[in-house]
Amino acid sequence: MPLLRSRRNRMIAGVCGGLAEWLGWDPTIVRVLYVLVSILSIAFPGTLAYVILWVIMPSAPE
Repeated sequence: MPLLRSRRNRMIAGVCGGLAEWLGWDPTIVRVLYVLVSILSIAFPGTLAYVILWVIMPSAPE
């Protein structure tokens, strides 16, 4: 299964929802983990990574 932005589980752009579908996890868990890693790790620029994934990841077909 390819990594695609989710159309069903989207809050902003569907990046975390797409990662959750790809991993087979709950989207809420992926979002919480992403925020925690972004806040707790100074070396991980979460907002920049999200924007890059938003541009790179294709959107799932309807």
